[in-house]
Amino acid sequence: MHASADLPGWRRAAELTGRRAECGALDRLIGAVRAGESRALVVHGEAGVGKTALLEYLAVQALGCRVARAAGVQSEMELAYAGLHQLCAPLLDRLGHLPAPQRDALRTAFGMSTGPTPDRFLVGLAVLSLLSEVAEQRPLMCLIDDQQWLDHASAQVLAFVARQLEAESVGVVFAARGVGGDLAGVPELAVEGLREADARALLDAVLPGPIDARVRDQIVFETRGNPLALLELTRGAAPSELAGGFGLPGLGALSGSIEEKLLRAIAALPEQTRLLLQVAAADPSGDPALVWRAAARLGIGADAAAPAADADLAEFGTRVRFRHPLARSAAYRSASARVGQQVHRALAEVTDQELDPDRRAWHRAQAAVMPDEDVAGELEDSAARAQARGGLAAAAAFLERAATLTLDPAERAGRALAAAQAKIQAGAFDAARDLLAMAASGPLSDSQQAQVDVMRAQLAFITSRGGEAPKLLLKAARRLEPIDADLSRATYLDALVAAIFAGRLAGPGGNVLEVARAAAAAPPPRHAPSAPVLLLDGTAAGLHEGYAAGVPALRTALSDFGDGMSAEEELRRMYLACITAMRLWDDDHWELLSARYLRLARETGALSELPLALTARAHMLLFAGDLTAAASLTEELQAVTHATGGVLAPYGALGLAALRGDEAGASALVDATLEDVTRRGEGVGITFAEWANATLNNGLGRYDKAMAAGRRATAYDEDLASMCWSLVELIEAAARCGKPQAATGAHDRLAEMAGATGTDWALGAQARSQALLSEGDTAGRLYLEAIAHFGKTRLRVDLARAHLLYGEWLRRERRRTDAREQLRTAHNMLDVMGVAGFAERAARELRATGGTVHQRTTPARHEGLTAQEAQIARMARDGLSNPEIGTRLFISARTVQYHLRKVFTKLGITSRSQLDRALPGAAGAREGVR
Repeated sequence: MHASADLPGWRRAAELTGRRAECGALDRLIGAVRAGESRALVVHGEAGVGKTALLEYLAVQALGCRVARAAGVQSEMELAYAGLHQLCAPLLDRLGHLPAPQRDALRTAFGMSTGPTPDRFLVGLAVLSLLSEVAEQRPLMCLIDDQQWLDHASAQVLAFVARQLEAESVGVVFAARGVGGDLAGVPELAVEGLREADARALLDAVLPGPIDARVRDQIVFETRGNPLALLELTRGAAPSELAGGFGLPGLGALSGSIEEKLLRAIAALPEQTRLLLQVAAADPSGDPALVWRAAARLGIGADAAAPAADADLAEFGTRVRFRHPLARSAAYRSASARVGQQVHRALAEVTDQELDPDRRAWHRAQAAVMPDEDVAGELEDSAARAQARGGLAAAAAFLERAATLTLDPAERAGRALAAAQAKIQAGAFDAARDLLAMAASGPLSDSQQAQVDVMRAQLAFITSRGGEAPKLLLKAARRLEPIDADLSRATYLDALVAAIFAGRLAGPGGNVLEVARAAAAAPPPRHAPSAPVLLLDGTAAGLHEGYAAGVPALRTALSDFGDGMSAEEELRRMYLACITAMRLWDDDHWELLSARYLRLARETGALSELPLALTARAHMLLFAGDLTAAASLTEELQAVTHATGGVLAPYGALGLAALRGDEAGASALVDATLEDVTRRGEGVGITFAEWANATLNNGLGRYDKAMAAGRRATAYDEDLASMCWSLVELIEAAARCGKPQAATGAHDRLAEMAGATGTDWALGAQARSQALLSEGDTAGRLYLEAIAHFGKTRLRVDLARAHLLYGEWLRRERRRTDAREQLRTAHNMLDVMGVAGFAERAARELRATGGTVHQRTTPARHEGLTAQEAQIARMARDGLSNPEIGTRLFISARTVQYHLRKVFTKLGITSRSQLDRALPGAAGAREGVR
């Protein structure tokens, strides 16, 4: 509804009285968009303050721009993507120009095709690309009125788009009652009441005759300069009433006072006109044919519309338009409960079940006077359609209403459970708890009770990453054992993952060992062992019975991973598969699985999995010595978490800063991570942070600090992956501190692992660590063994560090010539990889032997590039197209091209092919970022 567009010119001018500053800000926004820039703005203020009038001003002034519009409607808030579809429907002729995953996501969200439920951020990226594509033809202005009444899915997507705009010649302007929430961080323009002089001028323009100055001042004071209040509260008042000030009621809440005035105006209308307004208010589509069909069912004649138009409340033309959203709200509120049900029933009867089944079901639900199984069933069907489109909040609303319309207690409990699950997926955690309480009040089967336990565990895991989640999942898994063995095993596996995340911060009854003991007694699978089955058995056995007990099953699980599994199941279990590969010291499977994890997350648009996939891949690249590619993924992860509001700890950035020897950066990250993960209950983050701390200080030669960090990292034995790496750091630090006894326990655990797995990575780590604790020829032989083993892996950093330690030992043995050879090899490798702390340590040792340190020639870093320009330049250098770069960084292809033009100018080049020679690290990153 865009009521002001239909007002007489004098009225539009009146509503803009005194808005010179606001109009100036909008003029500047239009100028920027015309000049090829993007702008987003939230115009906010109380009801009636003039936000809609400012949007109309913007629409009129945006000459040369295409204007797309949408408006939130209270009665449509439960229909997924309804507001977004309003905005995008006229633009969908450009849909075919979007990348396939984005195009498919948007078509699914709008119900134009079927497919997997799209991630809402993928839908957001698709809308961003669509707006950018449309703006290629001419600048685009998107105006969204009454943002506070948008459906949840639309509100999230449009706010995401507003924050990601950069160089698309697109303006997105919201009119909203308040700020914050979805629109947090979007630039704001506050609209307040008119100044006294302007408010008096507006009153003088609309009053039928002169008014006493004191009365006029009272009206201005009472209305606080709100234009709609000034117009409404004096509407219909005779000069004689206003002359003495007796006709002006005292005001409470301003929007309430205006609506009360509108209610009185509606009450004064003929009965059939009131009923017609109530029908129009209950239908948000503005379709006059639909409204009149419903009106006919209620016996309303065609002459009922004229009094509404005469009272300037609504017009019934080619569209049904209310003069203001408060007029619609007042009309809807004016109906009694009985009349409201009759109105919704009439609308349901005339809404096409084939073309608009969801709106029909919602009208039927509002018309229901008592529980109605038929209506509840329709709502369930609507929920399924909403969920398929990614409208989780809408699905939850349909299911919640279905539950309240269900008479049978068992059926009601089942629907409440389904609604609770949808609320969890939609992020409405408090509502989910209320629905779980509703479900618990009815009779539940053992299976349903297990679902309650699982959902309560999900809530605990989502909100704290630890706490009670493992224990609750264990409870659910045990309850499921006699009901569904496969689901029970899957829940045990979920409990293990939750316990791994919680780590040392898990609550009583939910630590890794307790979960593993319970999982070891899980019922046998009904089918032949699959990779998830073996992951559960192997992980539980390795923790419960000892490391070696789990190796055979885990090794088979990694070899079979993906066989017979859907992409969804692979993604769900890939995190555990990757850390299992690390725990088995199996760099071959770590490489294969981390690359597939990232590829699957990108191809399927599973943005909820993307942060973990990027982290797993970045760590693989770090250990392989490809710090450039790892840095690119870490930067991409930052873009993802910024765009999606993710809260995963910066595991990749920690490892990168530690290997680079960035003392200030790494220390700040360690401190921030320890505080963050402790608050959220993500205990595994403590081990990762302390591993990074130990690695940093070993590289810098601060072995006492490294030993202290290594001890903290290894204090909790059951951190499955990072604890393995921490053992190596602790042993090296303790040996360099002259406290080999402090490393004995760590070495024993490392030797157990190496003996059980027999991989070159594990054997190399064990030999190198044992050499540090040995003397004479034994130490020398072990160093050579470590170098030989690491040489058969892709782990270049470990290989270089083995050369470094061997060279340091040779120098102490006074074998200076041999030491120089090993130290030069170590320094060259570490320096080329950018492992700066260890490279400098190698350089110091090399100089001490009388050797010469040759620093590599590094291309200029081009400090003139911004961080985003450098990131885009590296991705372009590595062969990614503009749409691919845009997808990675949550920006449009047009913005990518805009930044590349600036990059070319700053680097003095003219094409992408020249980026190879213009940027450092040109050769290494391609496979890692693909």
